[in-house]
Amino acid sequence: MTDKTTTDWNTGNRTQPESFRARSLNASLTVNDLAKSIAWYRDAVGFTVEREHERNGKVVAASLKGGSIQILLGQDDGAKGMDRVKGAGFSLQFTTAQNIDDLANRIKAYGATLESEPMDMPWGVRAFRVVDPDGFKLVFSSERP
Repeated sequence: MTDKTTTDWNTGNRTQPESFRARSLNASLTVNDLAKSIAWYRDAVGFTVEREHERNGKVVAASLKGGSIQILLGQDDGAKGMDRVKGAGFSLQFTTAQNIDDLANRIKAYGATLESEPMDMPWGVRAFRVVDPDGFKLVFSSERP
């Protein structure tokens, strides 16, 4: 399928239908143990906790920030079964200017096992993979110098 949206170079106007042009993407992950996941993203990866969300005096979610991205972690309420697989066929890919090897070492020092060690990829980045405590797959990469 091809994108039929084009720009009239004489006027600068977009023809219809316009293509989708997002400005950001935020993720919301449902987790089994909210406190454990907050600690992992904060202490292993380095996110900061922007806000905890309470319902009836109990923390049910947390907004985390890392650079210009945000992740919402929400406590699974068990309505669909606590043993269901989370994140199957899905991964979050983070791009950073930070040293990938240092980040991988930080995550390993926290006790996590990387799915793949940092390596140079043919498309010009250095990347590694890790799985969070709930099975969500994460890819971290930075441009090679």
